[in-house]
Amino acid sequence: MTDLQVCSFNVRKIISSVLILLLYPTIVSCGCTCEVEDLKHDKGEALKYKLGSILSILVAGAIGVGLPLLGKKIKALSPENDIFFMIKAFAAGVILATGFIHILPDAFDNLTSPCLAQNPWGDFPFTGFVAMMTAIGTLMVDTFATGFYKRMHFNKSKPANTTDEETAEEHEGHVHVHTHATHGHAHGSASPEEDLALSELIRRRIISQVLELGIVVHSIIIGISLGASGSPKTIKPLMAALSFHQFFEGMGLGGCITLAQFKSTSMAIMATFFSLTTPVGIAVGIGISSIYNESSPTARVVEGVFNAASAGILIYMALVDLLAADFMSPRMQSNLRIQLGANVSLLLGAGCMSFLAKWA
Repeated sequence: MTDLQVCSFNVRKIISSVLILLLYPTIVSCGCTCEVEDLKHDKGEALKYKLGSILSILVAGAIGVGLPLLGKKIKALSPENDIFFMIKAFAAGVILATGFIHILPDAFDNLTSPCLAQNPWGDFPFTGFVAMMTAIGTLMVDTFATGFYKRMHFNKSKPANTTDEETAEEHEGHVHVHTHATHGHAHGSASPEEDLALSELIRRRIISQVLELGIVVHSIIIGISLGASGSPKTIKPLMAALSFHQFFEGMGLGGCITLAQFKSTSMAIMATFFSLTTPVGIAVGIGISSIYNESSPTARVVEGVFNAASAGILIYMALVDLLAADFMSPRMQSNLRIQLGANVSLLLGAGCMSFLAKWA
């Protein structure tokens, strides 16, 4: 072998060694991305924290959603009070941060995981697409449902066309007509002010129901994830973060339910359903923890799609139905003190919920 060949061989060997050193960490990381994180698992201790999470989250959610519902008895929490605007803005900030900071990044992580096949998951941004389509779908449901209930109610409330005209007397060539409608003597259709108030009430009822749907979808997913986890180090911060999370989300939902003026039974059912969703999700997670693998492609796809859908619903509801509706209302526009307080409350709510992302 000549000196030139030896030199060329050595150069190739050096280059190969450098490439191996540079690419080895990448190869290792790609090979390990789909593996379950190596955490210390203690099933007995983990179960204690899971049961504690059920109780903690149940109580926090019940208190959060129940406080606004007590507005009829506690004057400070009444929707007519200025403080209620601040509370509602804070809760809207929490819901907005939940969608942007907590749910959407998780959906991106799940649907862009290297564990999933490149085609189709790596070739198209499904997370943004699902969130966008869900937000559009929420808008459509909001619009069509509102229109349906308005048409249904106003068609029923129209007075009958048949009238009894009684010519009681004539004075100076004028005829006084007495009309008998559906509700007795001289009653016609509702005034424009009453129609507007009814339209607003219908819209608030739809808002509260759609908002609860979006919160429930996310609550089920996060509850199952917590219940299926076997690591106390993962469960402890989640328990605290989710308790605060449920409390503030409950306040936002409770405020919407209060403004919707449902019957007491309906309010109690909606509040109970919200309070139980995450604890039931945790219980389901505990039940399937032995067979559930959160790193499997199927689990990642299901969680990613549901999280993206939930994020789309919550972001739309927070921006359009909660914030825009209140911040553009005549009452807030005419009162600088309420405007400043609501803006500060919004930033505090979004900031507090964003800060919790450090742990969960």
